[in-house]
Amino acid sequence: MTTRNLLRSLYFFLTMTLWTSELFPSTLISIKILRVHDTIPNPVKPDTTLKRYLALGDSYTIGQSVKVNERYPVQIVESLRTAGYNISDAEIIATSGWTTRNLLVALKDKEAMPLYDMVTLLIGVNNQYQGGSIEEYRTEFISLLKKAIRFAGNRPKRVFVLSIPDYSVTPFAIHADKEKIARELNAFNLLNKRISEIYQVNYLNITKESRKAAWDHTLIAYDDLHFSGKEYGIWTTLLVPIIRKVLQ
Repeated sequence: MTTRNLLRSLYFFLTMTLWTSELFPSTLISIKILRVHDTIPNPVKPDTTLKRYLALGDSYTIGQSVKVNERYPVQIVESLRTAGYNISDAEIIATSGWTTRNLLVALKDKEAMPLYDMVTLLIGVNNQYQGGSIEEYRTEFISLLKKAIRFAGNRPKRVFVLSIPDYSVTPFAIHADKEKIARELNAFNLLNKRISEIYQVNYLNITKESRKAAWDHTLIAYDDLHFSGKEYGIWTTLLVPIIRKVLQ
């Protein structure tokens, strides 16, 4: 309904009301006019208690070949702060070249770590790249996911798993068997998604987004292998609404 039609309807209603009250003075008609702010619910304010964030992974998490402020965990923190959340700097445990085995070793002496309000986990590309078996990945990914859940205070919904991006679309893989890489990564991602569903954690598929780098080279870092801060920004944009829904 247009504004003009709305005004006409309101005028007709008020006219009829006054006419009715003149004909039937004993009839009491009460009209409540709603103000605009009465009809709009108050927005949910973010919890301002200090939040802690742990990011687990490999080169994609540490942000190989991008600036520190372009790493996706750092962009997540900045996005949440902009939205009003009180969150400390991301604590990142990740190194380029790490497999699930390497990450498990790095976490071996971290059992006494403090609890976190949110934990992200992105791992597996080096398992595929180094020819690791999917069975080994299954076992070690489950172990990592259990640790992530413990770090999140045994709250599965505070854990966010990201799928493995597809590096076959980068110039680095120009002479490689791209179809084989993509096929194997699909298998690894199918597995980590199923495991994530079993353990009832959040799962974000970023693989489809990463494949857009095949025709948009601004999504690739200067080393022609890893992804750019722009691509990490896309991951952030997809992940932050899920995180905010959980934190509220």
